Amino acid sequence: MVKYLFVLSVIFASFLISCNSNNLKDDAVFNAVDVDSIPLIPFPQSLEKGEGVFKMDAAVNFFYPEELSNEACKLMISLIDTCTNSSEPIIKEQGTKTCNLILSDDFKSTSDSPEAYELEITSTKVTLTAKTKLGIRRGIRTLLQFRSETIGVSEDDFAYYLPAVKITDYPTFEHRGLLLDVCRHYFEMEVILKYLDAMEYYKMNVLHLHLTEDQGWRMPIEKYPLLNEISAWRLDTNGNKYGGFYTKDELKYIVEYATARDITVIPEIELPGHSQAALAAYPQFSCNGGPIEVVNDWGVFIEIYCAGNDSTFIFLEDVLTEVMEIFPSEYIHIGGDEAPKFRWEHCSKCQKRMHDEGLADEHELQSYFIQRIERFLNKNGRKLIGWDEILEGGLSPTAAVQSWRGMEGGKQAAETKHEVVMSPTSHCYLDYGLASIDLEKICSFDPIPTDLDAEYHHFIIGGECNMWTEHVPDEANLDSKVFPRMIGLAEVLWSYPKNRDFDDFYRRLKRHYPVLEEMGIDYGLETIGASIGQEFSDSVVLITLEKNLADLEVKYRWKSESNKAWLGYIEPFKLEVTDALEVQAYKNEEAYGEPIVQSFVFHQGLNKEVSYTNEWNEWYTGNAEKNLVDGKLGSIDFRDGNWQGFWGKNIDVTIDLGELKPIMSVGANFYQYANSWIFFPKEISVQISEDRELWNQLSKMVNEENDLSNKKHIKYMYSNTHYGRKDIPKARYIRFQATNVGKVPDGHEAAGQEAWLFIDEIMIE
Repeated sequence: MVKYLFVLSVIFASFLISCNSNNLKDDAVFNAVDVDSIPLIPFPQSLEKGEGVFKMDAAVNFFYPEELSNEACKLMISLIDTCTNSSEPIIKEQGTKTCNLILSDDFKSTSDSPEAYELEITSTKVTLTAKTKLGIRRGIRTLLQFRSETIGVSEDDFAYYLPAVKITDYPTFEHRGLLLDVCRHYFEMEVILKYLDAMEYYKMNVLHLHLTEDQGWRMPIEKYPLLNEISAWRLDTNGNKYGGFYTKDELKYIVEYATARDITVIPEIELPGHSQAALAAYPQFSCNGGPIEVVNDWGVFIEIYCAGNDSTFIFLEDVLTEVMEIFPSEYIHIGGDEAPKFRWEHCSKCQKRMHDEGLADEHELQSYFIQRIERFLNKNGRKLIGWDEILEGGLSPTAAVQSWRGMEGGKQAAETKHEVVMSPTSHCYLDYGLASIDLEKICSFDPIPTDLDAEYHHFIIGGECNMWTEHVPDEANLDSKVFPRMIGLAEVLWSYPKNRDFDDFYRRLKRHYPVLEEMGIDYGLETIGASIGQEFSDSVVLITLEKNLADLEVKYRWKSESNKAWLGYIEPFKLEVTDALEVQAYKNEEAYGEPIVQSFVFHQGLNKEVSYTNEWNEWYTGNAEKNLVDGKLGSIDFRDGNWQGFWGKNIDVTIDLGELKPIMSVGANFYQYANSWIFFPKEISVQISEDRELWNQLSKMVNEENDLSNKKHIKYMYSNTHYGRKDIPKARYIRFQATNVGKVPDGHEAAGQEAWLFIDEIMIE
């Protein structure tokens, strides 16, 4: 622990001692300290400017009550000592210049949060007041962020200056968290400690530690040693053994380290699904008895704890007992998400359980499973929290819900008076690329559903950013995904709904990058450098480029002309070719990230009117009604915003070309990724018409391809309309249909028993 305290001391001292010998007089310092530029993150609820500055030097006397002689105060004292270049101990005697910590039961705040504090700085005094020790510690963190105002008065007289301000502050949300998945990829304890340091600095207070998964089990359980011998390890794609686990002493140390930084560690033990690693070691708790292997793949797998076997619950209660011995958190996270029912449907024990308990289906069986575990946790003085799937079948009043499938689950839970943590995939998933969720999108996050009545708002206790690590193999990659985006959510959850100006946040954030560097954090970009948009006018499609940060510039070129120089973007230009557009952003004349490559196709259906029989799903809207005729092709990343998704519905669209045109071929791109329940259509049909009354069937195509691996596929499925004809047909209207209804293949069961159907761009030649 001493090692990490020393690191923190070096970090903060390095900012506070960055003095320049400017030989400034005290009366000139005020003009050099700009209150508006102070880079506080998260920004306080209220900040009022005062007159003058407070000079922090060896003449300052520091006062605090004995009960505040804690780690945070000692750290502050050592920093003042170092920054004032004083070798004398700080004394607690009355002086003309004072720095005071006041713990007062009479402290009044507009919030009843125990983290509330008030910081007032005048030319002669610094006063930090709070009702609780926690409030004092939060205020110290704010005080330390005044580091950028350090000014050296002379070579022999070191000091730094604090601008006169009055800050009244408290968090809007009590739960401000980061989920860290250490199962898909394992990270050493030191990485977790580094993240706890950063979380403390930005006033985050919950580390949600995801400890068990299909791909690895990371916690020792003394009653079940095979969880470490077997479940903690898997064979990677090269046949090498990969994995690891934390000892109980390491986990206890993580908890102690977090507690010292006012952070609660909530462990997650996944059940009933995402349990294949555990079942590889103890297959007797599965439905079919094995053999089962720890997987080296990503997605949802059919192996699940057997709900009809009482020994399963004995096993899980034993596990949770040892978990609770290490983690004192009020809540224990049990997952509860993405639990396939295939094994239960074919398990005689599970079917008997359903009959004996009067359960209508396997979804009610999952509710039985969750509630049985919940009763055990409640009996031991703990509460259950799980992903929003646990809402199915009802919850006890003490259970909390973490909403990830959008905001609706959280809204439903709040309306039934359950505490809610919001972490929807739309804004909070840090494993998503910057094209899907960048820093500005995170900063725009509103944890309160817009259609939630005010009387239920207080049930939204906060939010989390989720860092799933399927595709995060090392610490540097982890850092680049978490930072700086986590800092954006820290600001949202503390300062909401104030300070929603992203440009202001970005200005402050740039002053924090030295902090992250000193912490050893290899932070990533804030966003992709540019956005490729479109404008539509008559039959013309214009391509627009927009820089995503104010201090960037954007250049472009077509891939077929990559031997030519980059062109500076000035104004929208026409889409007139089938090619890939390369776009590069620059910051201070240096390339900002990798070039963005977007494929376009030029065809005679561009910008035509499209009517939908079945609406697309709200989660995957693509480019709305223009998506299938905008010329912009979707990539292998189905979250790139170019794909339209249909859930349990057929695709049935009609395109109006505006006039009769010869039709050579009609086709569209489709997507398949079995792990996300996205499948190619079973059949496509193309019909044409001159008047939208009489339709001629041109062709039907049946798709036999059904790859259930974890590979992502894009397939162009088309109809060659003039094949075998003497004359090329003409039409004004084209009706394009694609069907894929019913259950997805065994082992890839989706909610609602239906699959996704993704389509992009109907190309008409």
